[in-house]
Amino acid sequence: MNQLKEFEEKTTKLLEALKEELLSFRTDRPTAKIIENVKVEYAGSVLSLNQLGSINIDPPRDLIVTVWDRGAIPAIVKAIEAANLGLGVQPEASLVRVKFPPMTEERKQILQKNIKSAAEEKKIKMRLIRDEAKNSINQEGDEDLKFRGKEEIQKIVDQFNQKVDDLVEGKIGELKK
Repeated sequence: MNQLKEFEEKTTKLLEALKEELLSFRTDRPTAKIIENVKVEYAGSVLSLNQLGSINIDPPRDLIVTVWDRGAIPAIVKAIEAANLGLGVQPEASLVRVKFPPMTEERKQILQKNIKSAAEEKKIKMRLIRDEAKNSINQEGDEDLKFRGKEEIQKIVDQFNQKVDDLVEGKIGELKK
């Protein structure tokens, strides 16, 4: 049953995409994932921030972008500010300090909604993939294969939903710390 393998692979890819997306949500702990893909217009090109310097964490709430070319600092500061991430940006000698202000309760609630929304988006995509898989299984002639296939699909869907819920709970738990 290639349909089941294909369905399982697609749901795994969706889960990985959700994990990546959740990393970009800012919690009280800084992570390079939040700014590494900010697009910076520099030297006639649009580059990701991680292509212009290295990003390190400076506990408790700062990120340090060590820039490889000092001329890029103004462009980096402008790009981070334009990304509207609610972060403070401070240029220094050959680096850019990105400060994470303390989380407000209002900001936490907005982030929780956004996290749940991202998870729901992935669940909707998974349901579309599930419907495709069910349709292809319905093309089978054998009723037993159809029944077993649908049962397997439901097991995969249940596992996917549980993993998504666990990821969301974990991320929201990080916000509450």
